[in-house]
Amino acid sequence: MTQSVIHQPRVAWEAARAFVRMAAGPSYDAYAGRVLSRLGTEMYGELANTRQRLLEASVQSSDSDRFTADIEAGRWRVRLEDLLRSDPSLVTPLRELTEAAAR
Repeated sequence: MTQSVIHQPRVAWEAARAFVRMAAGPSYDAYAGRVLSRLGTEMYGELANTRQRLLEASVQSSDSDRFTADIEAGRWRVRLEDLLRSDPSLVTPLRELTEAAAR
C-alpha cells in the first residue's frame, strides 16, 4: 500500500494565495460561506478582515493594493500552517477550498 506524503507548508501556501485571491474577488460571498462551513467562524472572520484590508488598499493606490495582498498571503500562510499543525485532518478541507478558488 502506498502512502502519500502531505507537505503541510505547501498546502498552507497554496490555500493562503487562494484565500487572498477570493477575498478580493466578486465570488467572495460564496467562498466565505465555504470557509465558514469547513473551517468555522474564526477563519470566516479573518477572511472578512482580509477583504476589508484589501478593499481599503485598492482605494488608496494600486501599489499598496499589491503590497497588501502579499502581506495578507503571508499572514494566511502562517495562520493555516498553525491550523494544520494543530489539526492535520484539515488538509482535505483546505485542498477543497484551494480547488474551489481555481474554478
